[in-house]
Amino acid sequence: MDINDRADTLAQKIKHLIITTSGHTATDASTEEFFQALCAALREETMINWTATSDTIEHKKARIAYLLSMEYLPGRLLGNNITNISANELVKAVLIKMNRNFSDLLSCETDAGLGNGGLGRLASCFLDSLATKQYPARGYGLRYQYGIFEQEIWGGVQIERPDCWLLNANPWESRRDIHAASVHFRGHPIHAKNKHGDDVYLLENYEEVRALPYDFPIIGYSEKSDYSVLTLRLWSTKESPRNFQLQRYNAGFLDQAAENTTLTDVLYPNDNTELGKKIRLKQEFLLVSASLQDIIRRHLRIYGDLTNFADKVRIQLNDTHPALMIAEMIRSLSKNFDFSWKEAVDAARACCSYTNHTILREALEEWREDKMRELIPRQYQIIQKLNLEFCNQARARFPSDEEKIRRLSIIEKGQIKMAHLAVAFCHKINGVAKLHSDILKTDVFKDFSDLFPEKFDSVTNGVTQRRWLLHANPLLAQFITKRIGPNWITDFTQIAKLATFASDKISQEEFLAIKRKNKEALLSFLTRENSVRDSNGKITSHSHVLDPSALFDVQIKRFHEYKRQLLNALHLIMLYHEIKDTPSSRKVHRFSIFGGKAAPGYERAKQIIMLINALGCKFHSELEAKKLMSVAFVENYNVSRAEIIIPAADLSEQISTAGWEASGTSNMKLSMNGALTIGTEDGANIEMREAVTDRWWPFRFGSSVEENRAPYKPWDIYIKDEPIKRAVDALKDGTIAQCSGESAAFAQIYDSLVGPDPFHVLKDLRSYYETQRQVEELFLQPNSWAETAIHNIAAMGRFSTDESIRNYAEKIWGIAPCPPDSAVLARVREEYSEHDRCKIKNGSS
Repeated sequence: MDINDRADTLAQKIKHLIITTSGHTATDASTEEFFQALCAALREETMINWTATSDTIEHKKARIAYLLSMEYLPGRLLGNNITNISANELVKAVLIKMNRNFSDLLSCETDAGLGNGGLGRLASCFLDSLATKQYPARGYGLRYQYGIFEQEIWGGVQIERPDCWLLNANPWESRRDIHAASVHFRGHPIHAKNKHGDDVYLLENYEEVRALPYDFPIIGYSEKSDYSVLTLRLWSTKESPRNFQLQRYNAGFLDQAAENTTLTDVLYPNDNTELGKKIRLKQEFLLVSASLQDIIRRHLRIYGDLTNFADKVRIQLNDTHPALMIAEMIRSLSKNFDFSWKEAVDAARACCSYTNHTILREALEEWREDKMRELIPRQYQIIQKLNLEFCNQARARFPSDEEKIRRLSIIEKGQIKMAHLAVAFCHKINGVAKLHSDILKTDVFKDFSDLFPEKFDSVTNGVTQRRWLLHANPLLAQFITKRIGPNWITDFTQIAKLATFASDKISQEEFLAIKRKNKEALLSFLTRENSVRDSNGKITSHSHVLDPSALFDVQIKRFHEYKRQLLNALHLIMLYHEIKDTPSSRKVHRFSIFGGKAAPGYERAKQIIMLINALGCKFHSELEAKKLMSVAFVENYNVSRAEIIIPAADLSEQISTAGWEASGTSNMKLSMNGALTIGTEDGANIEMREAVTDRWWPFRFGSSVEENRAPYKPWDIYIKDEPIKRAVDALKDGTIAQCSGESAAFAQIYDSLVGPDPFHVLKDLRSYYETQRQVEELFLQPNSWAETAIHNIAAMGRFSTDESIRNYAEKIWGIAPCPPDSAVLARVREEYSEHDRCKIKNGSS
């Protein structure tokens, strides 16, 4: 069937869906109705492969990897899914026939509010690679009704609003009520024995919460029709009326009545309050308990019993949030399935592995004993017993070192350390970059590494080139494919072939032309969509921008002091002072673009956002400055906005304090899209530099991890370096602040810099400033810049999540690819065809 016939078939299906779901003809349907029908038509077709993938995995009895994560950031799915099933030309043909605009349809879709930053985007990249490489896997998470929050900037102040991403129906999800899970909180444990004589606990007078599953298809990329479709199952408490406690409502306790229906309302409720802490703990246990019930149910359907459960199940704990899986699995196996205590502990250890994503203390979660005892009493008792046994095991190894035992303990001073639980009872622990993994072994978890060094490994993060290059930057993707062919799409090591074109003048000029077009697209977006609001929330203008010839300097990531957006801001103040003193000294126009959210309870991060917005206003208000520099803060930064910003970036700011960034992934996305990196020796920057080589990685700066451990007096730098002092003084002398709120906030930032400066901002500022001068010198040589950028792209092969997933599969999970069986696929396709009057044929055989 040629593309015209296939387009006619797809158009017929869309018309059928529009008239049967909305009661309109296709001509009269709104853009939203057409969008819903198009997604439904494509999703219906992918159901064939979804079913065949699941049936094949069950039929072949493959070992399955389950990813548990509190966050996912899939972004918009329509364009990406069309790319992955190689249906771009088909959909274009349909839209021409039906007189619809693709951009209008894409704008109907809202980014799924399921994550916050790198953790969620990494999890989504992992699922893309698992599906594309056809591994037997499944993801679990929570379906947040209002995401983390939608960010607005009012007069420089971050305002948090609900992220109403589910305001319209989500066309990709399927609700599976038949697989709802019952999760128990609170209650009174009743002591009992299992058949092995081990202690188990029944629970009376518990609080039951019903978790409803919603399934999202994760479609792997293929140019053929045998692509895999994996499942991301998200749990929700919102839609189950059984979770609403009517008696409490009638008694006037309105907040208590709705507590369980709102459990999955918001990602990371503010834990500065007791209620926020309680909701977070309940969310984490909800994810663990519901997912484990589902994993066990699926295993029993395939095998009939759990005798081989420890061999066939691999569960990856994506950070500490799902660490309660260990205690819950031991409880469930020993109570419900007659495992002995030892068998249950061994099974949990064999099944579970733990990825540490950060050394930040606040992310190495700890829960108060009394809070856990109140909310999940049986799991608390199991953790107590595990800790006693583990400490005794450690004493046998280190009999005269009680201080080491204290440091190893899972419970200390009334706090339960979830990272310690994960490290002690998972079979593998990995960091996400070589430096980060070394820090885990030699510092954060040194005592554990002494006890069982064989557990520790390293798997460097990556990003999927299909989303962040093929989909996000089609012009650059075509540039690459024209030179080295299309194999890089599924084998990113092939990108190394691009290096042979780096010195080619024609390639350099074409690269620069593509970059300019992407810059123009970003400028169009900013002047049209990126609002500037006053302190009352009224839109007064849109971003002030420079022309595409400017240096587009990009720092896009969540706001945290260790990520050092403040270092970037201080450099901009130094440049501003140069313009004031000698305008003619500035040869490069600089457009600084920031994006990211601050946690609702993180005051210092919010102050830095205020400072950056104040700088934008200051520069725009002065004639000389606004000709040469501009600052844009991209409000409500998300995946879709990243897809516009990243292809346009010239310079990638990866300037975290050395030793603090576990890996980073924006560094990889930006480099993959031809941005040069100015960066510290931190996280994956080190491995990226090694891959690119020092010759093509010219903008390295700052103190090393070892140097940052040495004593440091920021006051000495402040006093001795006049340009730095002048920039820091601008925070409190009225140069930047335009109101009392800004004055107070910036004075606190000033105090943090000249006082302890724990993130070594002033220590690295001079090095950063000098390196930025080198950036501008190279930028004035466009062909040399392009040559360097092409070399950077060519060296990114090892930073695909395809490579990361291969390492997890081989080193941690022990799983092999399991593509849909051709006979199973044919059977499902035939059964579908018999009952479908509007058959679509995607891809080629």
